[in-house]
Amino acid sequence: MATRTDPLTSEVVELIGDVVARYYEEYDEAAAGHSLTGAQARVLGLLSIEAMPMRRIAGKLKCEPSNVTGIVDRLEARGLVERRPDPSDRRIKLAAATDLGTETAEQLRASLNFAREPLGELSAEERTVLRDLLRRMLG
Repeated sequence: MATRTDPLTSEVVELIGDVVARYYEEYDEAAAGHSLTGAQARVLGLLSIEAMPMRRIAGKLKCEPSNVTGIVDRLEARGLVERRPDPSDRRIKLAAATDLGTETAEQLRASLNFAREPLGELSAEERTVLRDLLRRMLG
């Protein structure tokens, strides 16, 4: 049984879709400026925050671990990522950003203006409300 959505909810869903699409478009453009694909840039961004195993990266990106392996291979070949043993379980390999990878990820983040500029026009209180609502939506 299909349920009907009220017009306001439909509009909000459309706006969220537009925001996501514009974010990814800008992210892909910024990545291309560093000769990276959008997927490579997203993996590098994750790894610049913390080292993690391939399976966890795949879970965060909602993709297959085999896809992540190829992405990490290409980032490693460019000196942006390295594999190292997990200190708590040496059988597990962690992917981690190198210093160059961390620097590149920071440059990528700094070049993303799409969300930053409109968010800057909101008051701190409005940004807090927006953040809290988004967190609530994501559970």
